[in-house]
Amino acid sequence: MSSDYNNPAFKKLLKRLQEESWQLELIISGFAIFGLITAIGPISEAANIAQSKQQLVLTIVLGIAVVSCAILIFNLLLHVVLRGLWIGTLGLRYVSGDIDYDSLNYSEKFTKYLKKKVGSFDKYVATLENYCSIIFAVSFLLIFYVLALTFTILSIVLVATQIIDNDALPETLRTIVGVVFILFFIFGMVLTFIDFITQGWLKKKKWISKFYFPVYWVFSFITLSFLYRPLVYNFLDNKFGKRLSFVLLPVYLAILVLSSFHYRSSNYFDNVDFSSETTARRINYLDVLNENEHVDEFAISSKVVTTPYLNIFMELTDNVENNVFNYNPDLRPENDKRGLRSNMIVTGDINWSTIRKRQKDYLNTINQIYKVRIDSTYYDSEFILSEIKQKDIGFETFVGINDLEEGKHLLKVIRKRIKDGDTVRHSVCKIPFWYFKD
Repeated sequence: MSSDYNNPAFKKLLKRLQEESWQLELIISGFAIFGLITAIGPISEAANIAQSKQQLVLTIVLGIAVVSCAILIFNLLLHVVLRGLWIGTLGLRYVSGDIDYDSLNYSEKFTKYLKKKVGSFDKYVATLENYCSIIFAVSFLLIFYVLALTFTILSIVLVATQIIDNDALPETLRTIVGVVFILFFIFGMVLTFIDFITQGWLKKKKWISKFYFPVYWVFSFITLSFLYRPLVYNFLDNKFGKRLSFVLLPVYLAILVLSSFHYRSSNYFDNVDFSSETTARRINYLDVLNENEHVDEFAISSKVVTTPYLNIFMELTDNVENNVFNYNPDLRPENDKRGLRSNMIVTGDINWSTIRKRQKDYLNTINQIYKVRIDSTYYDSEFILSEIKQKDIGFETFVGINDLEEGKHLLKVIRKRIKDGDTVRHSVCKIPFWYFKD
């Protein structure tokens, strides 16, 4: 098949498929819109959960998926609307043919104006067809652009984390190499963006193109442009495609700006983003969480407590585990197994006695690091591994509060850490609650 594209029969087949592609476009758009609208909710929820659990890799992957779904839904809905209009114009043309300006019996001035501005009805049908076909193709091209931007930013992050912050490398070497790589990526990203918005201006200038080519070659792998490059250049070599690209970019920017608007009911208060002495965030109270809400780091049983004890839950996140490793370096494994992992990978024999011992050491370290304080008094607490109804895994404890006076109180979780050889304590959680004896 690699040589069949020059065959006249193959070109004839392509032409026939092009003429009938609108049917496939509508079928694909319909199924894709239904699937995307169904999937974007669970994906967004999973992205929020991953963000609350501070799972960086999973947050990025799911974030890309959410953005891609939103782009495809908008473009495919626009495509379906325009295709519907196109089908309507075909039906109208079958009934009444082309526009007969003479039968309208307008004045000569209006007739000339309309013939010039409106023109032939067939031209209108052809224009709609072009818009529909290009928007359908651009819908998937934009996903590659999102991936390109993401991989470019990830390249800079990887240099910062794997080279500049890598203690295994000499400080001078890692600083010099890291800064050089970051400057190259930033400079290359700017040049690539300029070339993108100018539709290849850097490739047209002879002396600039020689300088730009190495950057273009490197970024073709970083942005995966070698996968969709034929689609891009086929899109740009068409005048209609170029004009549409200039129209679509402002439209997307306008949608982005418009979606950022919201009504504010106060000059001082907007959203409750965290709990403190003066604010109470919903997701810090277990009894009011619904099935789609999840704990964000810390939560207590209820905003109003009537029992002689207080239930406190601390979510297991990457930061919590990092705090444990920093406080007790002996628990840090040689091979960190956190992150995306496949269940198909067999790790070999498992020494369960060693694992159980390290789990106990882990919990002991947790209870050394985190202490519970209500108002200004410390309370005895012992965190154990637990799972709550929202499928959040973390550490749970109960503290007796019989001695508390009725009214408003403030729970604080105090974290202990070692900094420059000294033990430092600071509050990592503040949750207000009201206590009334039952």
